[in-house]
Amino acid sequence: MHTAKNMATLSKSEYMMYLKHPAWLWLKKHDKSKLPEIDEATQAKFDAGYEFEKYVEQLFPNAIKLGFSNFNEYSSLPKRTQEALLNKTPTIFQGRFEADNITCIVDILNKVANNTYDLIEVKSSTKVKDEHISDLAFQVVVLEASGLIVKNIFVAHVNNKYIRSGAIDPNELVNREDVTTRVLDLIDQTKINISKALEVIDRDTMPDPSPRFVNPEADSETFNEWVGIYKKLLPANVDKYSIYELASLGPKLVAELEDLHISKISDIPDDLELNKRQALQVEVTKNNRPTIDKNSITDFLHSIQFPLYFLDYETVSGPVPFYNGTRPYQQVPFQYSLHILNSPTEKVEHKEYLHVDSNNPIEPLLCQLKNDIGKHGTILTWHMSFEKGRNTEMGKAFPLYEGFMDDINMRIVDLKEPFSKGWYFDKDFLGSASIKNVLPVLSDRSYKSLSIQNGSMAQIQWMNAFLKGKETNKDQLIIDLKKYCHEDTYAMYEIYNFLRQLCKENVQFEGAKESVTQRLTR
Repeated sequence: MHTAKNMATLSKSEYMMYLKHPAWLWLKKHDKSKLPEIDEATQAKFDAGYEFEKYVEQLFPNAIKLGFSNFNEYSSLPKRTQEALLNKTPTIFQGRFEADNITCIVDILNKVANNTYDLIEVKSSTKVKDEHISDLAFQVVVLEASGLIVKNIFVAHVNNKYIRSGAIDPNELVNREDVTTRVLDLIDQTKINISKALEVIDRDTMPDPSPRFVNPEADSETFNEWVGIYKKLLPANVDKYSIYELASLGPKLVAELEDLHISKISDIPDDLELNKRQALQVEVTKNNRPTIDKNSITDFLHSIQFPLYFLDYETVSGPVPFYNGTRPYQQVPFQYSLHILNSPTEKVEHKEYLHVDSNNPIEPLLCQLKNDIGKHGTILTWHMSFEKGRNTEMGKAFPLYEGFMDDINMRIVDLKEPFSKGWYFDKDFLGSASIKNVLPVLSDRSYKSLSIQNGSMAQIQWMNAFLKGKETNKDQLIIDLKKYCHEDTYAMYEIYNFLRQLCKENVQFEGAKESVTQRLTR
């Protein structure tokens, strides 16, 4: 195996960085400041994984847990692991192994015979992913180089069919899937990859960081994360509408554009094969004006019946279900905002609900919603499949409200549709139909001044305060949560007003940023 000239150590997490993009590993080792710090949302994912891990560990009552909480404990972990092996410990949690210049921490090592162990990786996902296989293959290489024999290899992951009823049952919550064959088939390639990764660490200069070199098998979340890192590596004078802002971008398209020496969306040739949304983004960027299909927008508006209800939920979820009758990762609403417009000429009203207790929020939320929302009129949401899914789940959980929820779903119309279908498409949407992208283009309003700026922050802070009981200023948090959720539905009201005015003669309307004439000629 390759030995780096300075005996730099390659950990499991660093190896996984290498597989995503070689430059990711290089930055981690040589210029870590260029990588984003762990944010609140990422930390919350880690915390949720640790919570699931506790239930997996309950399946091994005779185990000892090693692990670490500071650098000194991390440094001593290999020695403590070897001591546990010598003491013939039947099961070890969070042991660390080193061989040459590669190292890994193993979730669970379960002894089955003399010097022979089953390897179990704990993942809070609901299925085995390809990256889990690569992760385990690296561990097997380290373990075998350390003199151990690995017999069977498993991924312990979340059973998303599990429905909580009373105390959590670890045997029902956890699925253990045998992946031995898949992992062993990858061992030879893993050894080659490890040598290449160590060579990357040895380099004095960063490998080409272009997104074209992101692992083509990586998911879109990984690709988009690297693009975010890459854009910060670019010179400050890079065009705002660069090719890296193109919708649904992937390594193949980046490579094609870079090979053509194209850096700006406006320079993309008309004959290049793109999907419909990408082609539309190129068109509006070149024309420097939005594309507008007034006929389709007018038909859409004609399908809407007053009174109008602009509805948005905030939800909480995790790998371990919080409430009876819910499953892992089920999105449970704890808050809603509802703006009501009874007629085009009346002032918009506002209703809301925020659960401020640790018990199941569904029934009191539904009770309040039934009082706040009338029996007639269109209910407007943004990305309606989300709200419809929550309504169906809540109706099944509380059958007394099932008919009400079915009626709500029959009346929902997706306000996102004119933007997702390209009936109104502005270059400053940057290819996205997210309300966070659309709103600032059509209105002076934005989320930047809010203490809570997205749904992930709302979920994390509500969960910390009302489920985990962490120290916080709950009075201020309640104000912040209400402001954020209020903004989501008021934003929909403003966007609806924009569309309605767009389909009239150029008339200024209350709350508009500009007249339609001004907007279309800017």
